[in-house]
Amino acid sequence: MNDNMSIWSRVGDFISRTSCAAVSGLVETLRTVFEGDPALRRKVAFSIAMIALSAKMAKADGIVTQDEIRAFQQIFTVPAAEVKNVSRLYDLAKGDIAGFETYAAKMASLFRDEGEQAVLEDILDGLFHIAKADGMVHEREVGFLRRTAEIFRFEETHFERILARHAVDPVQNPYKILGLATSASFDEVRRQYRQLISSSHPDRLIARGVPPEFIAIATERVAALNSAYETIEKAYDRG
Repeated sequence: MNDNMSIWSRVGDFISRTSCAAVSGLVETLRTVFEGDPALRRKVAFSIAMIALSAKMAKADGIVTQDEIRAFQQIFTVPAAEVKNVSRLYDLAKGDIAGFETYAAKMASLFRDEGEQAVLEDILDGLFHIAKADGMVHEREVGFLRRTAEIFRFEETHFERILARHAVDPVQNPYKILGLATSASFDEVRRQYRQLISSSHPDRLIARGVPPEFIAIATERVAALNSAYETIEKAYDRG
């Protein structure tokens, strides 16, 4: 059994065995069940967070398109034996009377340890990937993602950097993608770029517990950062 199959087996087993009627209760159970294995807890928690929050985002947007379904499948390759459990969790989250803010707060609490906020950005990246699958990020989706980022305790400039990276816009601000003011020196640009590229390395993401399929999204992140840096670098060379 490969690692990805093993993780989904654990996710599926956890979902099938829980008697919780709401995902908010399931999150508390997850914290207890995997208390002795933080690495496994991160992997299972990431998968559950993505499923539950994507369901809530679909409810906020009012429609689930085939493009969004395909985008979700690009993030997760769910073994056939576990599809039923994943669908159960998705439907449970979508139908739960608890608002998405409750879900986001519960998910954030699972990644409260030092250095784990990067996982929350991975979750936002995954949600953006699904949201923009139909060619644009709709206003209600932006509102959902912005509020989720606030609950994750991201500063506004941090969220704007993520938004700039994902917004389907032919004219993008390279400084905003790097999270910098246009007055930043080139030394600041280079330093910020190197730090962001380092945190986006596939090995770093795998260590944080994201599934192998997510690396494609990480590649998009790196491409956006490279493009932004190259644009600024060319402007400085011309200057």
